[in-house]
Amino acid sequence: MISQLEKEVTLRYLKTRKQDGFLNVISIFSFIGIALGVAVLIIVMSVMNGFRSELVEKIVGFNAHVVITPYEKKIDENLFKNKELNNLSKVFAYSNSGEGVLINKDYTKGLLLRGYLPDDFKKLSIVKNDNFFGNKKLNPSHISIGKELSFNYDIKVGDKILIMSPTGVETIVGNLPKQKTYIVDSIYDSEIADFDLNVAFINLDDLESFSANSKILFSCVIGGINQNPQIRKNSRGVDVLVAAPGRLLDLINQGHIRLNHTEFLVLDECDRLLDMGFLPDVKRIIKTMSKKRQSLLFSATIPAAVKQFAKEILSNPDRIDIAPVNIAAPKIKQYSCRVTSAQKPSALRALLRFPEVSRAIVFTRTKHKADKVSRMLNSSGFLAEVIHGNKSQNARQRALTNFKAGKAWILVATDVAARGIDIDGVTHVINYELSNEPENYIHRIGRTGRAGAEGVAWTLLDGSEGKTLKAVETLIKKPIEEIELEIPEEELEQQLIKKPASGRNRKSVDKADATRKTAASGRKTRKRKRRTRSKRGEENANSI
Repeated sequence: MISQLEKEVTLRYLKTRKQDGFLNVISIFSFIGIALGVAVLIIVMSVMNGFRSELVEKIVGFNAHVVITPYEKKIDENLFKNKELNNLSKVFAYSNSGEGVLINKDYTKGLLLRGYLPDDFKKLSIVKNDNFFGNKKLNPSHISIGKELSFNYDIKVGDKILIMSPTGVETIVGNLPKQKTYIVDSIYDSEIADFDLNVAFINLDDLESFSANSKILFSCVIGGINQNPQIRKNSRGVDVLVAAPGRLLDLINQGHIRLNHTEFLVLDECDRLLDMGFLPDVKRIIKTMSKKRQSLLFSATIPAAVKQFAKEILSNPDRIDIAPVNIAAPKIKQYSCRVTSAQKPSALRALLRFPEVSRAIVFTRTKHKADKVSRMLNSSGFLAEVIHGNKSQNARQRALTNFKAGKAWILVATDVAARGIDIDGVTHVINYELSNEPENYIHRIGRTGRAGAEGVAWTLLDGSEGKTLKAVETLIKKPIEEIELEIPEEELEQQLIKKPASGRNRKSVDKADATRKTAASGRKTRKRKRRTRSKRGEENANSI
């Protein structure tokens, strides 16, 4: 309360003397001005507060007070059902958002898709108001659209609309389109035209499968490198796991990877997995998987061991043959020449010095011989890399990278490189030694002549490989053209076999040379300082 003294002081200054009448008028107007300013401020704040309350009400009609966004995969409701969160609001809803494109033959329209569970959808104010028409359940494959969208595009309750995910499904071959048909279950009116035109509601589970989780997660698990990055990448789960059996089994035994929910098992190059001794590991891995799965085996050949293995892990399998194993690319020219075992290094160097050889793969039978050939070539001035099963993963990857990049133009390999490695621009394949398995010949020479290009395959034969060559010719159902190789004197370590090639396959020197030149035609020859043509005598004295 104002005291009597305060009142008297106030009146004393408000009430002026007659000679100060003008000042009294000023005071009155000042008082009135301040009062009016305060009144206007109060009015404006009241109006703004009204607008704010209405705007908040509109926004909350679309969104909960607390929005939980999943980091990966779908929302786990059990993680959020606690007293602290429930005390924040009595109206607690789980929601997610994504994007979609409404597709019609006459138009397309981008939409913001909001996902709710059916019970949570009923809690929204726009569903509770009198301007909501239709079903409030928001079942899977059903959608609720705004009044403006319905009016502008003539969409009614019960109509079917097609919505496509803008990003599609991310795969290793690129993005694939993803679309789904929804039934218009209801129409809402938020009284905000932009919202009603651009926002639609679908079932939360539908949204997470259609939009939010459209990216397929891949991971690779291989040996020879640090396992920790692989463990971290797989810790949150992946959709597709590509793995080598040994490292995968190690991580399973360590508890880092679980395969009990695996839906598909794909075993590629199944025959090689068995040949390389991975069968016990593969069987142990399969035991950790769910029995309710689809298994697929891919193999270039179907030996008895693969057939027996298929019977053990497959139920009522179907066999699909894509192409016969004895078919080689038609644009690969195949030749053979007879040399002694001791003459093979000289013959190999002679072949590699021809200018049309710009990128070559040399195959050996054993890892030891691959290392020996690689060292021989590098000591002779050739840039060669080597790859085989005893090399670490890092070493193999480095060798392939250098070969692809052109830092080395020769790759010496065992049959580990005969399949599954696609390198562009391989002009020649040289079988320094034939494989004991005739089928491997097809895989080896298939490293050249790819994507419609021409290629040349050479086979150096010593006296012990005649039977193997006949088995190859039987397999491919055609003879391999045999040609004499005359090695320049500087390459000779021992005399070339003088025994002429016999029979129908013996070709003249001139024709062989013409064949070699034909194989090189249409290809720009790269000159290298490290590779020089040997001096020749008469034109027909040197041929391949």
